[in-house]
Amino acid sequence: MALMGKDIVAGAVTGSGKTAAYMIPVLERLLHRSKKVQSTRVVVVTPTRELSIQVADVGRKLSQYMPGMKFGLAVGGLNLRVQEQELKARPDVVIATPGRFIDHIRNSPSFQVEDVEILVIDEADRILEEGFQTELTEILQLLPAKRQTLLFSATMTSSIKSLVQLSLHQPIRIMINPSNQVASGLVQEFVRLRKRESAKPAILTWLLRKLDANERIMVFVARKETAHRLRIALGLMGIRVGELHGALSQEQRLAGINDFRSNKTNILVCTDLASRGLDIPRIAVVVNYDVPKTYEVYMHRIGRTARAGRQGRSVTFVGEASTERAIVKDAIKNIKKGEAKAVSREVNWTEVTKIVGQLEGKTDRIEEVLREEKAEKALAIAEMELRKTENMLKHRDEIHSRPKRTWFEDKVTSEHGRKKKRGPK
Repeated sequence: MALMGKDIVAGAVTGSGKTAAYMIPVLERLLHRSKKVQSTRVVVVTPTRELSIQVADVGRKLSQYMPGMKFGLAVGGLNLRVQEQELKARPDVVIATPGRFIDHIRNSPSFQVEDVEILVIDEADRILEEGFQTELTEILQLLPAKRQTLLFSATMTSSIKSLVQLSLHQPIRIMINPSNQVASGLVQEFVRLRKRESAKPAILTWLLRKLDANERIMVFVARKETAHRLRIALGLMGIRVGELHGALSQEQRLAGINDFRSNKTNILVCTDLASRGLDIPRIAVVVNYDVPKTYEVYMHRIGRTARAGRQGRSVTFVGEASTERAIVKDAIKNIKKGEAKAVSREVNWTEVTKIVGQLEGKTDRIEEVLREEKAEKALAIAEMELRKTENMLKHRDEIHSRPKRTWFEDKVTSEHGRKKKRGPK
Protein backbone atom coordinates (compact mmCIF):
# COMPACT_ATOMS: atom_id res chain seq x y z
CA MET A 1 0.00 0.00 0.00
CA ALA A 2 2.83 2.41 0.82
CA LEU A 3 4.52 1.68 -2.52
CA MET A 4 1.29 2.71 -4.27
CA GLY A 5 1.57 6.16 -2.68
CA LYS A 6 -1.52 5.78 -0.48
CA ASP A 7 -1.93 7.59 2.84
CA ILE A 8 -1.83 5.03 5.66
CA VAL A 9 -2.88 4.86 9.30
CA ALA A 10 -1.16 1.86 10.83
CA GLY A 11 -1.01 0.29 14.27
CA ALA A 12 0.67 -2.82 15.61
CA VAL A 13 2.01 -4.23 18.86
CA THR A 14 5.44 -3.06 19.96
CA GLY A 15 8.36 -5.05 18.54
CA SER A 16 6.52 -6.07 15.37
CA GLY A 17 8.71 -4.09 12.97
CA LYS A 18 6.90 -0.78 12.35
CA THR A 19 10.14 1.06 11.48
CA ALA A 20 10.96 -1.38 8.69
CA ALA A 21 7.30 -1.31 7.58
CA TYR A 22 7.62 2.33 6.53
CA MET A 23 11.38 2.60 5.86
CA ILE A 24 11.51 -0.20 3.25
CA PRO A 25 8.81 1.25 0.93
CA VAL A 26 10.23 4.78 1.46
CA LEU A 27 13.69 3.63 0.32
CA GLU A 28 12.20 1.66 -2.57
CA ARG A 29 10.46 4.81 -3.83
CA LEU A 30 13.64 6.85 -3.39
CA LEU A 31 15.45 4.46 -5.77
CA HIS A 32 13.55 6.16 -8.57
CA ARG A 33 14.32 9.73 -7.45
CA SER A 34 16.01 12.24 -9.73
CA LYS A 35 19.77 12.24 -9.11
CA LYS A 36 20.34 15.58 -10.89
CA VAL A 37 19.23 17.81 -8.03
CA GLN A 38 19.81 16.82 -4.41
CA SER A 39 16.74 17.56 -2.26
CA THR A 40 14.96 16.36 0.86
CA ARG A 41 12.04 14.17 -0.19
CA VAL A 42 11.17 12.33 3.05
CA VAL A 43 10.58 13.61 6.59
CA VAL A 44 10.15 11.25 9.56
CA VAL A 45 8.84 12.87 12.77
CA THR A 46 9.35 11.02 16.07
CA PRO A 47 8.66 11.98 19.71
CA THR A 48 12.21 11.64 21.10
CA ARG A 49 15.85 12.14 20.14
CA GLU A 50 16.71 8.52 20.98
CA LEU A 51 14.02 7.16 18.67
CA SER A 52 15.13 9.54 15.87
CA ILE A 53 18.72 8.33 16.15
CA GLN A 54 17.54 4.71 16.14
CA VAL A 55 15.36 5.25 13.04
CA ALA A 56 18.33 6.88 11.26
CA ASP A 57 20.51 3.85 12.12
CA VAL A 58 17.86 1.44 10.77
CA GLY A 59 17.54 3.52 7.58
CA ARG A 60 21.31 3.56 6.99
CA LYS A 61 21.54 -0.22 7.46
CA LEU A 62 18.64 -0.89 5.09
CA SER A 63 20.10 1.47 2.46
CA GLN A 64 23.74 0.39 2.70
CA TYR A 65 23.68 -0.87 -0.91
CA MET A 66 21.93 2.22 -2.25
CA PRO A 67 24.74 4.56 -3.39
CA GLY A 68 24.32 8.23 -2.55
CA MET A 69 21.44 7.78 -0.08
CA LYS A 70 21.79 10.47 2.61
CA PHE A 71 20.15 10.72 6.03
CA GLY A 72 19.99 13.84 8.23
CA LEU A 73 18.99 14.42 11.85
CA ALA A 74 17.14 17.44 13.24
CA VAL A 75 16.80 16.68 16.95
CA GLY A 76 17.17 18.62 20.18
CA GLY A 77 20.11 18.07 22.51
CA LEU A 78 22.71 17.72 19.75
CA ASN A 79 24.88 20.45 18.22
CA LEU A 80 22.72 22.93 16.31
CA ARG A 81 25.46 24.18 13.93
CA VAL A 82 26.53 20.63 13.00
CA GLN A 83 22.91 19.81 12.15
CA GLU A 84 22.60 22.97 10.06
CA GLN A 85 25.62 21.89 7.97
CA GLU A 86 24.18 18.38 7.61
CA LEU A 87 20.80 19.74 6.45
CA LYS A 88 22.51 22.19 4.08
CA ALA A 89 23.53 19.15 1.99
CA ARG A 90 19.78 18.41 1.56
CA PRO A 91 19.74 14.76 2.69
CA ASP A 92 17.15 12.48 1.05
CA VAL A 93 15.60 11.58 4.42
CA VAL A 94 15.41 13.89 7.46
CA ILE A 95 14.48 12.31 10.80
CA ALA A 96 13.40 14.90 13.34
CA THR A 97 11.76 15.77 16.63
CA PRO A 98 8.96 18.36 16.19
CA GLY A 99 10.46 21.40 17.93
CA ARG A 100 13.93 21.22 16.38
CA PHE A 101 12.46 20.54 12.90
CA ILE A 102 10.45 23.79 13.02
CA ASP A 103 13.50 25.60 14.44
CA HIS A 104 15.53 24.60 11.35
CA ILE A 105 12.74 25.50 8.90
CA ARG A 106 12.53 28.99 10.43
CA ASN A 107 16.20 29.66 11.10
CA SER A 108 18.31 27.58 8.67
CA PRO A 109 18.02 29.38 5.29
CA SER A 110 19.59 26.49 3.36
CA PHE A 111 17.04 23.94 4.67
CA GLN A 112 14.07 23.69 2.30
CA VAL A 113 11.03 21.38 2.45
CA GLU A 114 9.19 22.28 -0.77
CA ASP A 115 10.26 18.97 -2.42
CA VAL A 116 9.05 16.70 0.41
CA GLU A 117 6.96 13.88 -1.04
CA ILE A 118 6.51 11.62 2.00
CA LEU A 119 5.82 12.45 5.66
CA VAL A 120 6.05 9.69 8.27
CA ILE A 121 4.63 10.38 11.75
CA ASP A 122 6.07 7.67 14.00
CA GLU A 123 4.63 7.01 17.50
CA ALA A 124 1.96 9.65 16.79
CA ASP A 125 0.11 8.97 20.05
CA ARG A 126 3.24 9.62 22.07
CA ILE A 127 4.02 12.83 20.13
CA LEU A 128 0.61 14.14 21.22
CA GLU A 129 1.05 12.81 24.78
CA GLU A 130 4.30 14.78 25.07
CA GLY A 131 2.42 17.99 24.20
CA PHE A 132 3.60 18.54 20.62
CA GLN A 133 0.12 19.15 19.15
CA THR A 134 0.95 22.76 18.15
CA GLU A 135 4.26 21.84 16.52
CA LEU A 136 2.79 18.85 14.67
CA THR A 137 -0.03 21.01 13.29
CA GLU A 138 2.53 23.59 12.11
CA ILE A 139 4.65 20.89 10.42
CA LEU A 140 1.58 19.64 8.54
CA GLN A 141 0.95 23.19 7.31
CA LEU A 142 4.59 23.84 6.33
CA LEU A 143 5.01 20.69 4.21
CA PRO A 144 3.56 20.45 0.69
CA ALA A 145 -0.14 19.57 0.69
CA LYS A 146 0.43 17.12 -2.17
CA ARG A 147 2.34 14.43 -0.30
CA GLN A 148 1.99 10.91 1.02
CA THR A 149 1.48 10.66 4.80
CA LEU A 150 2.14 7.49 6.80
CA LEU A 151 0.94 7.67 10.41
CA PHE A 152 1.93 4.99 12.93
CA SER A 153 0.41 4.80 16.38
CA ALA A 154 0.22 2.06 19.02
CA THR A 155 -3.14 3.40 20.25
CA MET A 156 -6.02 5.13 18.46
CA THR A 157 -7.18 7.98 20.71
CA SER A 158 -9.66 10.74 19.83
CA SER A 159 -6.69 13.11 19.29
CA ILE A 160 -5.17 10.70 16.78
CA LYS A 161 -8.50 10.38 14.96
CA SER A 162 -8.73 14.20 14.73
CA LEU A 163 -5.16 14.34 13.41
CA VAL A 164 -5.98 11.73 10.77
CA GLN A 165 -9.03 13.71 9.59
CA LEU A 166 -6.98 16.91 9.33
CA SER A 167 -3.81 15.60 7.67
CA LEU A 168 -4.51 12.42 5.69
CA HIS A 169 -6.38 11.97 2.41
CA GLN A 170 -8.61 8.88 2.22
CA PRO A 171 -6.19 6.83 4.34
CA ILE A 172 -6.02 3.06 4.34
CA ARG A 173 -6.20 1.65 7.87
CA ILE A 174 -3.97 -1.28 8.74
CA MET A 175 -4.26 -2.62 12.31
CA ILE A 176 -2.28 -5.73 13.20
CA ASN A 177 -3.12 -7.47 16.51
CA PRO A 178 -5.17 -5.86 19.26
CA SER A 179 -3.07 -3.55 21.43
CA ASN A 180 -3.84 -5.57 24.59
CA GLN A 181 -2.48 -8.87 23.24
CA VAL A 182 0.58 -10.17 25.09
CA ALA A 183 3.43 -11.89 23.21
CA SER A 184 2.99 -15.66 23.39
CA GLY A 185 6.54 -16.25 24.70
CA LEU A 186 6.14 -13.94 27.72
CA VAL A 187 5.83 -15.11 31.33
CA GLN A 188 4.43 -12.36 33.60
CA GLU A 189 5.46 -12.69 37.24
CA PHE A 190 4.00 -10.63 40.10
CA VAL A 191 5.54 -9.96 43.52
CA ARG A 192 2.96 -9.02 46.19
CA LEU A 193 4.66 -6.51 48.49
CA ARG A 194 1.99 -6.77 51.24
CA LYS A 195 2.83 -3.44 52.94
CA ARG A 196 6.58 -3.92 52.42
CA GLU A 197 6.91 -0.92 50.07
CA SER A 198 10.00 0.34 51.90
CA ALA A 199 11.80 -2.94 51.15
CA LYS A 200 11.56 -2.50 47.35
CA PRO A 201 15.28 -1.63 46.86
CA ALA A 202 16.21 -4.77 48.83
CA ILE A 203 13.72 -6.94 46.86
CA LEU A 204 15.18 -5.61 43.61
CA THR A 205 18.75 -6.34 44.80
CA TRP A 206 17.70 -9.89 45.79
CA LEU A 207 15.94 -10.43 42.44
CA LEU A 208 18.87 -9.18 40.32
CA ARG A 209 21.22 -11.52 42.19
CA LYS A 210 18.89 -14.45 41.48
CA LEU A 211 18.61 -13.74 37.75
CA ASP A 212 21.23 -14.88 35.23
CA ALA A 213 24.14 -12.40 35.35
CA ASN A 214 24.50 -12.63 31.55
CA GLU A 215 20.85 -11.77 30.84
CA ARG A 216 19.92 -8.30 29.64
CA ILE A 217 17.50 -6.72 32.14
CA MET A 218 15.49 -3.46 32.10
CA VAL A 219 14.16 -2.02 35.39
CA PHE A 220 11.36 0.55 35.03
CA VAL A 221 10.75 3.19 37.70
CA ALA A 222 8.32 6.11 37.90
CA ARG A 223 10.74 8.97 38.65
CA LYS A 224 14.20 9.96 37.44
CA GLU A 225 15.33 10.58 41.06
CA THR A 226 14.43 6.96 41.89
CA ALA A 227 16.40 5.69 38.88
CA HIS A 228 19.52 7.62 39.88
CA ARG A 229 19.35 6.66 43.56
CA LEU A 230 18.84 2.98 42.66
CA ARG A 231 21.84 3.09 40.33
CA ILE A 232 24.03 4.36 43.20
CA ALA A 233 22.59 1.91 45.76
CA LEU A 234 22.92 -1.12 43.47
CA GLY A 235 26.47 -0.08 42.57
CA LEU A 236 27.40 0.03 46.27
CA MET A 237 25.92 -3.49 46.58
CA GLY A 238 28.27 -4.72 43.84
CA ILE A 239 25.72 -4.77 41.00
CA ARG A 240 26.83 -2.79 37.95
CA VAL A 241 23.91 -0.99 36.28
CA GLY A 242 23.29 1.85 33.84
CA GLU A 243 20.56 4.49 33.95
CA LEU A 244 18.37 6.23 31.37
CA HIS A 245 16.08 9.15 32.19
CA GLY A 246 15.34 12.78 31.41
CA ALA A 247 17.73 14.29 33.98
CA LEU A 248 20.76 13.05 32.02
CA SER A 249 22.41 15.06 29.26
CA GLN A 250 21.97 13.87 25.68
CA GLU A 251 25.53 12.49 25.65
CA GLN A 252 24.92 10.57 28.90
CA ARG A 253 21.66 9.13 27.58
CA LEU A 254 23.26 7.94 24.34
CA ALA A 255 26.23 6.50 26.26
CA GLY A 256 23.84 4.63 28.59
CA ILE A 257 21.94 3.09 25.65
CA ASN A 258 25.17 2.17 23.81
CA ASP A 259 26.70 0.55 26.93
CA PHE A 260 23.51 -1.50 27.37
CA ARG A 261 23.40 -2.52 23.71
CA SER A 262 27.08 -3.54 23.72
CA ASN A 263 26.72 -5.49 27.02
CA LYS A 264 29.08 -3.23 28.97
CA THR A 265 26.17 -3.10 31.43
CA ASN A 266 23.53 -5.85 31.46
CA ILE A 267 21.08 -3.97 33.69
CA LEU A 268 19.45 -0.64 32.78
CA VAL A 269 17.35 1.31 35.31
CA CYS A 270 15.10 3.69 33.40
CA THR A 271 11.93 5.74 33.33
CA ASP A 272 9.25 5.42 30.64
CA LEU A 273 11.58 7.34 28.31
CA ALA A 274 12.65 3.84 27.18
CA SER A 275 9.31 2.03 27.35
CA ARG A 276 8.42 2.68 23.71
CA GLY A 277 10.12 2.86 20.36
CA LEU A 278 13.66 1.99 21.40
CA ASP A 279 14.68 -1.38 19.97
CA ILE A 280 17.29 -2.92 22.25
CA PRO A 281 17.68 -6.55 21.16
CA ARG A 282 17.45 -9.67 23.32
CA ILE A 283 16.11 -8.23 26.57
CA ALA A 284 15.42 -11.28 28.73
CA VAL A 285 13.66 -9.66 31.70
CA VAL A 286 11.65 -6.47 32.33
CA VAL A 287 11.19 -5.48 35.98
CA ASN A 288 8.39 -3.06 36.90
CA TYR A 289 9.88 -1.63 40.09
CA ASP A 290 7.05 0.93 40.06
CA VAL A 291 3.73 -0.13 38.53
CA PRO A 292 2.76 2.28 35.71
CA LYS A 293 -0.43 4.33 35.93
CA THR A 294 -2.17 2.63 32.98
CA TYR A 295 -2.37 -0.83 31.45
CA GLU A 296 -1.29 0.62 28.08
CA VAL A 297 2.03 1.82 29.57
CA TYR A 298 2.41 -1.58 31.27
CA MET A 299 2.01 -3.23 27.85
CA HIS A 300 4.64 -0.96 26.30
CA ARG A 301 7.10 -1.76 29.09
CA ILE A 302 6.75 -5.54 28.97
CA GLY A 303 6.84 -5.28 25.17
CA ARG A 304 10.60 -4.66 25.48
CA THR A 305 11.03 -8.44 25.95
CA ALA A 306 9.68 -11.52 24.13
CA ARG A 307 10.04 -9.67 20.83
CA ALA A 308 10.03 -11.27 17.38
CA GLY A 309 8.92 -14.68 18.67
CA ARG A 310 11.52 -15.00 21.46
CA GLN A 311 10.93 -15.99 25.08
CA GLY A 312 10.90 -13.36 27.83
CA ARG A 313 9.86 -12.59 31.39
CA SER A 314 8.44 -9.62 33.27
CA VAL A 315 8.48 -9.18 37.06
CA THR A 316 6.16 -6.58 38.59
CA PHE A 317 6.26 -5.34 42.20
CA VAL A 318 2.60 -4.90 43.22
CA GLY A 319 1.57 -2.77 46.22
CA GLU A 320 -1.81 -2.34 47.90
CA ALA A 321 -3.06 0.54 45.72
CA SER A 322 -6.25 -0.26 43.80
CA THR A 323 -4.75 1.05 40.53
CA GLU A 324 -1.86 -1.42 40.81
CA ARG A 325 -4.17 -4.34 41.51
CA ALA A 326 -6.37 -3.31 38.57
CA ILE A 327 -3.40 -3.57 36.19
CA VAL A 328 -2.64 -7.09 37.48
CA LYS A 329 -6.28 -8.07 36.85
CA ASP A 330 -6.11 -6.64 33.30
CA ALA A 331 -2.85 -8.52 32.67
CA ILE A 332 -4.38 -11.85 33.76
CA LYS A 333 -7.63 -11.20 31.88
CA ASN A 334 -5.82 -10.56 28.58
CA ILE A 335 -3.81 -13.79 28.60
CA LYS A 336 -5.00 -16.33 26.08
CA LYS A 337 -5.14 -19.98 27.15
CA GLY A 338 -2.03 -22.00 26.26
CA GLU A 339 0.02 -18.94 25.26
CA ALA A 340 1.51 -16.41 27.72
CA LYS A 341 1.54 -17.15 31.45
CA ALA A 342 0.95 -15.16 34.65
CA VAL A 343 2.38 -16.46 37.92
CA SER A 344 3.12 -15.26 41.45
CA ARG A 345 6.83 -15.06 42.22
CA GLU A 346 7.94 -16.32 45.63
CA VAL A 347 10.39 -14.13 47.55
CA ASN A 348 12.84 -15.29 50.21
CA TRP A 349 11.94 -12.67 52.82
CA THR A 350 14.71 -13.82 55.18
CA GLU A 351 17.35 -12.96 52.57
CA VAL A 352 15.54 -9.71 51.71
CA THR A 353 15.55 -8.65 55.38
CA LYS A 354 19.35 -9.09 55.49
CA ILE A 355 19.72 -6.95 52.37
CA VAL A 356 17.48 -4.26 53.95
CA GLY A 357 20.01 -4.03 56.80
CA GLN A 358 22.94 -3.85 54.37
CA LEU A 359 21.30 -1.04 52.38
CA GLU A 360 20.48 0.90 55.55
CA GLY A 361 24.17 0.72 56.43
CA LYS A 362 25.00 2.41 53.12
CA THR A 363 22.47 5.29 53.45
CA ASP A 364 25.13 7.80 54.55
CA ARG A 365 27.37 6.84 51.64
CA ILE A 366 24.48 7.21 49.15
CA GLU A 367 23.71 10.70 50.50
CA GLU A 368 27.42 11.59 50.30
CA VAL A 369 27.58 10.52 46.64
CA LEU A 370 24.48 12.60 45.85
CA ARG A 371 25.99 15.67 47.56
CA GLU A 372 29.28 15.23 45.67
CA GLU A 373 27.43 14.95 42.35
CA LYS A 374 25.39 18.06 43.13
CA ALA A 375 28.57 20.02 43.90
CA GLU A 376 30.26 18.77 40.69
CA LYS A 377 27.20 19.73 38.64
CA ALA A 378 27.15 23.24 40.15
CA LEU A 379 30.87 23.63 39.38
CA ALA A 380 30.38 22.45 35.78
CA ILE A 381 27.54 24.97 35.29
CA ALA A 382 29.70 27.78 36.71
CA GLU A 383 32.57 26.84 34.36
CA MET A 384 30.20 26.73 31.38
CA GLU A 385 28.82 30.19 32.22
CA LEU A 386 32.38 31.51 32.53
CA ARG A 387 33.34 30.13 29.09
CA LYS A 388 30.11 31.53 27.64
CA THR A 389 30.93 35.00 29.01
CA GLU A 390 34.50 34.82 27.69
CA ASN A 391 33.22 33.84 24.23
CA MET A 392 30.66 36.65 24.27
CA LEU A 393 33.42 39.18 24.98
CA LYS A 394 35.87 37.64 22.50
CA HIS A 395 33.42 37.25 19.59
CA ARG A 396 31.00 40.10 20.39
CA ASP A 397 30.98 41.65 16.93
CA GLU A 398 30.43 38.32 15.14
CA ILE A 399 27.60 37.30 17.49
CA HIS A 400 25.77 40.63 17.13
CA SER A 401 26.04 40.47 13.35
CA ARG A 402 24.11 37.17 13.16
CA PRO A 403 20.37 37.30 12.34
CA LYS A 404 18.11 36.72 15.34
CA ARG A 405 16.53 33.27 15.68
CA THR A 406 12.74 33.04 15.94
CA TRP A 407 11.04 31.09 18.69
CA PHE A 408 7.60 29.86 19.66
CA GLU A 409 5.50 32.41 21.48
CA ASP A 410 3.50 29.81 23.39
CA LYS A 411 4.82 27.36 25.93
CA VAL A 412 6.19 24.14 24.49
CA THR A 413 6.48 20.80 26.20
CA SER A 414 10.00 19.38 26.25
CA GLU A 415 10.73 15.69 25.67
CA HIS A 416 10.86 15.13 29.43
CA GLY A 417 7.26 16.32 29.83
CA ARG A 418 8.13 19.65 31.50
CA LYS A 419 6.73 22.90 30.11
CA LYS A 420 9.16 25.70 29.43
CA LYS A 421 9.53 28.71 27.12
CA ARG A 422 11.68 28.33 24.06
CA GLY A 423 14.65 30.70 24.13
CA PRO A 424 18.09 31.14 22.61
CA LYS A 425 20.44 28.22 23.22
